[in-house]
Amino acid sequence: MTDVIILHGAWHQPAHYAELADLLRARELSVEVPDLYELSLAESTAKVEAVVCGSSQPPVVVGHSFGGVTAGTVRGAAALVFLNSWILDVDESPAKILGEAPGEPGEGLIALPDADGRLRLDPADARAKLFGDIDEPAATRAMELLRPEPPTIFNASPTHVSWRDTPSIYLRGQQDRTIASPLPDRFARRCSRTETWDTSHSPYLRHPAAVADLIQRQRAAHVN
Repeated sequence: MTDVIILHGAWHQPAHYAELADLLRARELSVEVPDLYELSLAESTAKVEAVVCGSSQPPVVVGHSFGGVTAGTVRGAAALVFLNSWILDVDESPAKILGEAPGEPGEGLIALPDADGRLRLDPADARAKLFGDIDEPAATRAMELLRPEPPTIFNASPTHVSWRDTPSIYLRGQQDRTIASPLPDRFARRCSRTETWDTSHSPYLRHPAAVADLIQRQRAAHVN
């Protein structure tokens, strides 16, 4: 049985969420943090839905940042928790909606192609925007775990969505500058309810116990 599935963001990996996962496990919840690196959206959705189908009760699915794209397509979840997430509708893609709403100067992450054609984050920009309110040891470790992404992540486009008929909450960080405005407003309106916290992009590192509380509340409200 899996109680909670945590889906990592782009450039991130499961190890970023180890503290949050351990806190949830300490509360006797079973947690899976699948690695979706370099999988297509369809492959990611299928991988997560296999975990959902293998559970005796519907789990809560948590999506952080780009992990929200997959979370919003997973069928069979009891509830969805979006942490500063992207939430796409059918036929939307990050590239398409960023073209429509490029945001203000200084918003979004600076990513440059490396020798292999993958996108690497600018270190100073990533430190400030992803982990700006995180203490130095934790931020240093989080920076070390970042990995390059293929440019195709911006072309991900759902053929179906589950967020329309699954209870959900959008946790929005007031200090988050990684998602171009006004997209967070659009994404938040797609959820059942919204909470706004005084955090930047990584509340699971800044306030891990509070995020664990939020996930546990969602589970208690929507799992029989």
